[in-house]
Amino acid sequence: MKTKLLTTCCIAGLAAATLMTGVADAKEKGDWMIRARGILVAPDAGGTSSIGGEVDIDNAVVPELDFTYFVTDNIGLELIAGTAKHHPVVNGTDLGDVPLGSVWLLPPTLTVQYHFAPKEDFSPYIGAGVNYTFFYSENTSTALEDLGLTTIDYSDGFGFALQAGLDYKIKDNWYFNVDVKKLWLNTDVSIGNDVVTADGVDIDPWIVGVGIGYLF
Repeated sequence: MKTKLLTTCCIAGLAAATLMTGVADAKEKGDWMIRARGILVAPDAGGTSSIGGEVDIDNAVVPELDFTYFVTDNIGLELIAGTAKHHPVVNGTDLGDVPLGSVWLLPPTLTVQYHFAPKEDFSPYIGAGVNYTFFYSENTSTALEDLGLTTIDYSDGFGFALQAGLDYKIKDNWYFNVDVKKLWLNTDVSIGNDVVTADGVDIDPWIVGVGIGYLF
């Protein structure tokens, strides 16, 4: 349901952009760009639990929406919004491999970008910034419930981000976009009110996106 809602927002955002007045010919100060991407979220997870083992987190493919405002011709501020569902597991514990259930991650990320060739059709950029990751809709697994552990909690927190990408002008104000981000973030996990814990779990995802943007 959440993925369908985000997809609808992406489509609506791009449709609204086409109705805006004051159409821009190239990236320049005061412009906005809105993009809709499909992204691969690939965690580079690590960390141990109080019962041993190593934490692992699966990949996810989801839609994403972002907005960029150009402070100058070359410098933009980008805010991304996307959410992904993951299924963490602790491998090799004293009890074997233990699935932790599922959790949704919402990591709003703000980056400051430098666009090398804002007036050209081929316009690469790099960026750096911060994110704050929210964890929600946590559900425990059957394996945990069988052990009498019916609650699980993930701590929210700040992280850092690096970015590289490019916009390629397709026609008029429409752009093809490829974007790669690396996020550094971690969380503390409490299971069964601290009966089992995993502190300082690294998630550190790569986020690889492909999509379409509209400049106005």
